[in-house]
Order: sequence, then C-alpha cells, then structure tokens
Amino acid sequence: MKQYVYHMVPSQMKGDKLIPLNSMEESYPELYEKYTEKYFDHPERPKLLKKQIPQLDCLWNDVVHFLPLHPHYVYQAITALEIKTKEKQSFLKIPIDKLNNNQNAIYLYSQEKYKGPAAPIEEDEIRLLDIKDYRELTELPSSTFEYYKEKSRKGNKFGLFPYIPHVLSLGEVEVSNVEIITWNELK
Repeated sequence: MKQYVYHMVPSQMKGDKLIPLNSMEESYPELYEKYTEKYFDHPERPKLLKKQIPQLDCLWNDVVHFLPLHPHYVYQAITALEIKTKEKQSFLKIPIDKLNNNQNAIYLYSQEKYKGPAAPIEEDEIRLLDIKDYRELTELPSSTFEYYKEKSRKGNKFGLFPYIPHVLSLGEVEVSNVEIITWNELK
C-alpha cells in the first residue's frame, strides 16, 4: 500500500518544491518574513527559530515538516468538539518516496516529554527514518484530542498539530503533480 505524508498547502509558494523556512531567507525574503510571523504570536514561540533538532544536527526551520496522518483525522476531532474551523483546508498528499533524497526523521512529539516551544527536544524524541519502513498513522493520538478539548473549553487559541508525530525532512521536496486534498474528506 502506498504511503503518504501531508503538508498544508502554503498560501503563497514559489516554484514546485517545498523548501525549509530557513532556505527562504535568502531566496525569497518576502516569503520568509510572511511565514516567520507566526512565531511571534506567543512569547515562547520565537525560540523555535533557534531550536536544535537532535540527530539531524540542524535547526527547527532547516527541515520541512509533514504530518504522518491523513489531516481528515484532525478535522474530524475538531468538528466533533464543535470548534469552528475552515471546512475546505487544502493539503498536499505527498508520496513518501518524494523524500527519498533527504535525511528524514520522526519527531515523536509525546505529551510526556514536550516542555514547550522554548525547551530543547530530547534526543529520544527524534528517530531517524528509513522511508521504506515508514507507515502512516491511522488515528489521532488521544493526547491531541484531549488537548483540543481542554483548549476549546477554555476558549484559548491553539495549534492544530500538538502531540501528533511529525516527519522532518532535511532538504527540498518536489511537489509538482502531487494530489491536493481537503481535510474534510478522507480519500
């Protein structure tokens, strides 16, 4: 069975490759500025810009981040809690073999070990990934659903992908001819 990773379709994109945010700084400074704005919405988040990724020996924004889970499971959880969200959010459905030329890892992003955006990532939270061994997740982690429930009950703004493992890919990923899906449908 073919395996995929998912990436939200960027609102602005140049070319047909996903590139790490830090690579945009010189090539596309206007896009770099636009996409780094999100790191300044919370006092701890700017520290992500300098966060080290163990085992890949790079920074948080030297990699492209992917979901190893069909985004429909995120949409399903959010709407089950009656949280207002964009119904037709688009994602790139990328065959895992498109990451073949890069060094890749899984960031486990476990609730037990996550200490906030400013805290270092623990070494054992990163697992180098051989893409031939990769398998998509088939359900949302329960800690993610509980996070959504707590944040929505408190009326807090929250991130969409907490405690969902991330595939981190060190390098560019060519995405021409990949399928674009919306998260409100499982296909």
